[in-house]
Amino acid sequence: MIERARQATEKEILIRPIGDPPEEPRSADSLTPKEIVAELDRYVIGQDDAKRAVAVALRNRYRRQQLPEEMRREVQPRNILMIGPTGVGKTEIARRVARIVDAPFVKVEATKFTEVGYVGRDVESIVRDLVEIAISMLHSERLEQVREAAARAAVERLAELLSEQEVNRKPRRSSRRRVDNGDEQDRAEREAISDERRRRREQKRVRQLLDQEAMEDETVEIEIESDSDIEEIQPYEIISGVNPEELQDTFYEFLDGLLPRRRTRRKVSVREARHILAQQEANRMVDFDSVVESAIRRVEDSAVVFIDEIDKTINGDGDGGPDVSGEGVQRDLLPIVEGSAVVTRYGPVHTDHILFIAAGAFHNVRPSDLIPEMQGRFPIRVELQSLSEDDLFAILTEPRNALTKQYQALLGTEGLAVTFSDPGLREVARLATQVNSRTEDIGARRLQTMLERVLEEVSFEAPDMVGQAIEIDQEFVRERIGEVADDDELSNFIL
Repeated sequence: MIERARQATEKEILIRPIGDPPEEPRSADSLTPKEIVAELDRYVIGQDDAKRAVAVALRNRYRRQQLPEEMRREVQPRNILMIGPTGVGKTEIARRVARIVDAPFVKVEATKFTEVGYVGRDVESIVRDLVEIAISMLHSERLEQVREAAARAAVERLAELLSEQEVNRKPRRSSRRRVDNGDEQDRAEREAISDERRRRREQKRVRQLLDQEAMEDETVEIEIESDSDIEEIQPYEIISGVNPEELQDTFYEFLDGLLPRRRTRRKVSVREARHILAQQEANRMVDFDSVVESAIRRVEDSAVVFIDEIDKTINGDGDGGPDVSGEGVQRDLLPIVEGSAVVTRYGPVHTDHILFIAAGAFHNVRPSDLIPEMQGRFPIRVELQSLSEDDLFAILTEPRNALTKQYQALLGTEGLAVTFSDPGLREVARLATQVNSRTEDIGARRLQTMLERVLEEVSFEAPDMVGQAIEIDQEFVRERIGEVADDDELSNFIL
């Protein structure tokens, strides 16, 4: 629903906490393949082949934009099929590259969709989700652009409301002498001019106080648009094959056009009124129709779709079996991947130039077991390797978002200084590799399980350890998970 999209993005932008500014996304136009790979190296360890393939696919978008219009329409994206076990970085590569180039991104699991005719999500919901994400992204950007202007306009409105409130609180003295009609009219005009001057003086005084934040705890009455009571209506799934969330959104869209917006008056503090009025002013300054139009173009030209578990749509034994819709999902995906027009609530969206990245472990099946048409739509295939002990150690130490840095920051909020020695982290990597080799290989995800086990007691006792420092060394790690990792039965259940 459009109004809820507005409210969500307004809240995200205008109530953002003050702190380190977020990383500025860079346009794909300014990034060479080497620069894209260098950015990915800051977050993903290894998998150079996959990084290079994604970097080239993104650069080809820029190259396509430089072509003449006639040829530009003919150049199709080089969709990528990633092959490798879980936890080696397939999803992270796709997600990070979408952030780097500021592109609408959605991750879906192929197993969540069903063939047309079965109850469940249809594949066209992928494009509808992309459009919603793109609108939210672009609306947030536009709100950020007008943030300062909206804040100034909010102060002006707040000054008017407070001055009007103050003037009405102190009524003008009235004269009791009798006058004729002519004198009454002249007096009314003079009083109107006097009232206007008085209001301007009061408004100027209030604005100065607002600039000094000297009235933050005062109370002011403002007008707020509130949603109708339709939000509490929960429509049932009465149409076979229609997702209840999509039906509910369509129902709200319909009622939004029929029911007027309710306006209510609330008494709030000046501090809260600043935020509310800034949201209202920012919403007036942003042309939402323009946002929708630009968002659709962004989806068509630069969106990235990551389809995970594509191998789960392959029926390995060749029989019908219970999963009769797997191949049907592949056939339903084909029109979107090869290029078609998907009808959304905002209009048709063409998928011809959306980049699709599919991924799967392919343990018991092969990429050649996909239907031939699907194979042809993913011409670039890259194989991601299982992570070695050295890779796991690098994952713990090198990325900007390494788990060790996250734990240090989290426990630092309790006043506890945690440091990790290299031998300690090397031991975690060794044990993780050992457990992955004996049980299901879940790649780097095993590290989170093991670090949580190592720091379980420290995390629990942290509030009582303010001002202390602790080092996670090899002995510390062995004491907590060494015996568990060495025991096959225990590691199967605990790690």
